[in-house]
Amino acid sequence: MTALIIHGHFYQPPRENPWTGNVEREPGAAPFHDWNERIHAECYAANAFARMIGPDGNVRMVNNYERISFNFGPTLMSWLERHHPVTYQKILEADAISSSRRGGHGNAIAQAYGHPILPLCNDRDRLTQVIWGVADFRFRYDREPESLWLPETACNDATLAVLIEQGLRYVILAPDQAHSFRPVHSETWVSTADTPIDMGRAYRYVHPDGSGRSIAIFFYDGPTSRAIAFEQVLSSSRRLVDLLKRAAVGKELETVATDGETYGHHFKFGDLCLAHAVEVEAPDAGFRLTNYGEFLDHHPAETEVKISSGLGGEGSSWSCFHGVSRWMRDCGCHTGGENGWNQQWRRPLRVALEYLRDQSASEFERIGAELLNDPWAARNAYIDVVLGASSPDFFLKEQAVRPLTLAEERRVLALLEMQRNSLLMFTSCGWFFSELSGIETVQVLKYAARVLELQLELDLPSSREMFLEILREARSNVTEKGTGADIFLEIVEGKSRVLI
Repeated sequence: MTALIIHGHFYQPPRENPWTGNVEREPGAAPFHDWNERIHAECYAANAFARMIGPDGNVRMVNNYERISFNFGPTLMSWLERHHPVTYQKILEADAISSSRRGGHGNAIAQAYGHPILPLCNDRDRLTQVIWGVADFRFRYDREPESLWLPETACNDATLAVLIEQGLRYVILAPDQAHSFRPVHSETWVSTADTPIDMGRAYRYVHPDGSGRSIAIFFYDGPTSRAIAFEQVLSSSRRLVDLLKRAAVGKELETVATDGETYGHHFKFGDLCLAHAVEVEAPDAGFRLTNYGEFLDHHPAETEVKISSGLGGEGSSWSCFHGVSRWMRDCGCHTGGENGWNQQWRRPLRVALEYLRDQSASEFERIGAELLNDPWAARNAYIDVVLGASSPDFFLKEQAVRPLTLAEERRVLALLEMQRNSLLMFTSCGWFFSELSGIETVQVLKYAARVLELQLELDLPSSREMFLEILREARSNVTEKGTGADIFLEIVEGKSRVLI
């Protein structure tokens, strides 16, 4: 039987107001209060409680998460835990059930915490995003993750090195991200420009430091995944399984990966199509549903692979033909918008946020060195406080150079909150869409506003004027919106009623 793995990347950007912790009303999601609520109803809950009607007319509920590989973004899981605990528990339950069925390998994998483009992070931020993602997974699923979803599958050698160093077993990438491979017992590298990658097996990527440490890479079936995501394949479970059968000919493994929201939000009733496919039609067609961890137990990665370094050596991804340019310049990739719109605002937005990040990091390191054993190790450990797995008192007892005064304790926690918001500024959705004044970009600017506010609270040199000066170089496609600085002052500060 051919192994079948369907992976769903379930994710929404964090939407909470940084000052209140609540999601504000989003009119575009009407009749729901916000997009999280709308997509929960159409997708997250729908897949946890998919209704199947049997030949006898009886209805039964199917939890699709028990049958597919999946990841949920940590910030989305925090929101689900708070607002929809029943759905949240069904997700955790599905991982536990799949683990018992798959030799201890659960269907869930981790995700980099704030969904940044990891190749564009500096080394410290890349490490923290991975450590926080692993810690969040461990806290929720009560086990160690075997893999971590790379946001937008954005990848480079430095990113894979971090995953290896953090003990991850495998990663999922797009086939176009493979550069070359070397068959077992061969010294000759074969370029994927000449011979396409075989998407029906696992590959071995070796750490560039020469230590011999490695991670397995699965390259999902790109054409089949695109058909599921964009070509109405989910109109029929039979159509879906027929597509998978054709793609699986001659393979040990057929694996596809899409946004999880494809199943129910992007395509109405996609959750029901998925339920019928994984419960009935795929097994009937000769597929053995599994997950990557179980597959690796029986089919270890042997063929070595190198990955593409992308345009200019910046990295590669699944959603930008130009590597990772979509998150740093006007590369031509866009979603929506009007004729004539451009995304030249992307570059100054990133430059402004990187400036604010670096200024804040410098002050964090300077002050933190006086109060903490290791400021950056403390930041990595701070996720336990964010999750509620550790109390601030216990955390400070472990991390501080000595017993702190109450004022010093507050100062340390404010510094760490400044760092947390700095990390969230780089949520990838801030650059993904077409317009500077869109809700996703405004959200990352809210985190920037909170960083600036904390600088003032901590009596640090303010980065505000230079930050705004750089943002003035970013121009909205909507003339009346003006520049990034105008949007920051009027929409972020004004509507949030925050004085900085």
